Amino acid sequence: MASNTAVRTVYRLSGVAPTTDAMLDALDLELLDRLGADPHLPDALGVPAVYLTCGMERTEAPWCAPMSRTTGITVSESVRRTAAVLLLAVDGTVYAIGCDQGYRLIPEHLKDKRFGLSFAIRQMDPNMIRGAVSRSLGQARTDISLVPGGAPVPLLGIRDHSRIVRSLGGYLDDLPLTRSRYTRGRAVSAQGGSGLRVALGIEPEALLSDLRTIARICREDIPHHELEFVDHIVPVSDPMTLDALDQALDECLGRPADGRISVCVPSEHHAAYTEASTYLTQINSPNGSLRSDDFDLAYVLTRARLAQPGRRLKALREGTVTLARDRRAGAVDTLAVTSALSWLETGISLGSRRFFLMDGEWYEAGSAYVEECQAAVRVLFAPSPSVSLPPWMDGESENAYNNRVADDRPGWLCLDTKNVANPLRPRDQVEICDLLMPDGTLVLVKRASGSGPLSHLFNQARVAVELLQESAQVRTEFTSKVARLSGGEYVLPEDFTPKRIILAVLLKNRENLTPDSVFGFSQITIAQTAKALAARGVTVEVVGIPEGGTAALTLPLRHVGIGAAVTG
Repeated sequence: MASNTAVRTVYRLSGVAPTTDAMLDALDLELLDRLGADPHLPDALGVPAVYLTCGMERTEAPWCAPMSRTTGITVSESVRRTAAVLLLAVDGTVYAIGCDQGYRLIPEHLKDKRFGLSFAIRQMDPNMIRGAVSRSLGQARTDISLVPGGAPVPLLGIRDHSRIVRSLGGYLDDLPLTRSRYTRGRAVSAQGGSGLRVALGIEPEALLSDLRTIARICREDIPHHELEFVDHIVPVSDPMTLDALDQALDECLGRPADGRISVCVPSEHHAAYTEASTYLTQINSPNGSLRSDDFDLAYVLTRARLAQPGRRLKALREGTVTLARDRRAGAVDTLAVTSALSWLETGISLGSRRFFLMDGEWYEAGSAYVEECQAAVRVLFAPSPSVSLPPWMDGESENAYNNRVADDRPGWLCLDTKNVANPLRPRDQVEICDLLMPDGTLVLVKRASGSGPLSHLFNQARVAVELLQESAQVRTEFTSKVARLSGGEYVLPEDFTPKRIILAVLLKNRENLTPDSVFGFSQITIAQTAKALAARGVTVEVVGIPEGGTAALTLPLRHVGIGAAVTG
């Protein structure tokens, strides 16, 4: 039964030795003393562990006084929040599990920022993603996508070489966690970012087993190929580059604000940001802090500028921004305590290389561009193509080839040169596809000896999908033309939009069509096309057409009877 598990957020801590003394020393002892935390050393787990609990009390809820002034009715209600955190060492790795406000007791700098995300991209069903949080390099923008019922990754629009995915939520594949044994085939959900929020076993043996399973998956499994792009962009790790970037930013912080530094909400604290009404900013001022209704970028930059050269960046790293519910901001009202630096985003160039600061870490622009393009192209070539097309004979025209393919395949319809009017300019014509399969798949055919014809093919695919999705006029004309050309035997629904496109390509003088044999320029454009269409819910497959010998004769054009109606 599900009561054998509880949904918890577990963090993996970096740089903490797997001993009780080291775990205690890693915590903010001053904060624990201020909150009156009680330390415990549990034996039941059978591993080194530290368990801290505390209650955060306040005599009156923060809304009582202002509402008394508004209503004239004096009401006093008390508020009490609790906090607990369990630190335990499993096989040499230290984990932290917080309860209620317990996450506040875990120092941010100790959290492995990619732990939960690393698990998610290896174990989450890429077709059932419920939500994602991503950041765009250099735009100071956070995008949050929510699909409660789950959706394939492409529909979330997060696959981009300049976008950093911070969190993924969705349903897990079949997984030997404690919760899976009690769900009777029902999917188990999880949220992976810095931490991993998932149902974990309550009993000591079950909890340890779950943590070991999670560790094994992160260590041994490879990411789903639909999610591997998440790992393409990683923070800069080269010490010399980091030193140069930090020095350049320190110098920038010493100059008057010029708009190059902008503000962005730290990735782990969006929930706190939406709830907070008071900000307490403390930078290089141990005896005082600024209270404001929102994050005050001008104040932060001023405090940094007042620091000594070489210490400005350090002042921001050590400075804090506390998000609270109420201006009085007692312990019970605190939502999050963050590093001041994590709120800043800026760009620095070192020669021809461009870098961006995000969440306190440096990223290089374009570092994953080539890898991401290559990965996006690879997934378009199925190991076993869904269709096999005949050789394209030397000297055979594109129209003759398409008609021959349709003649040889029951249910296929040739629509080459059977254009529809362009609603943007009715005198112009648009070709939707060359061939239409019985299930409504659009097939676009092209013979190419360079990147130019392929670029035309990819643009045709995007235009065809956009027009069919956005223009009722085009849908009406296209479905009517299909019915007329098939003699009424091929019936598309009036609101037809394609779900799949096949790009059939013959590369002249190349033995096989593979991701590597596609022209370099075309690899970029096909990757962009596939991403754009995937965001519209249309999958793309690329298949090769064999190059044949000399055509012996011209095959007659004939229309074939279509035995099945397309229903969606």
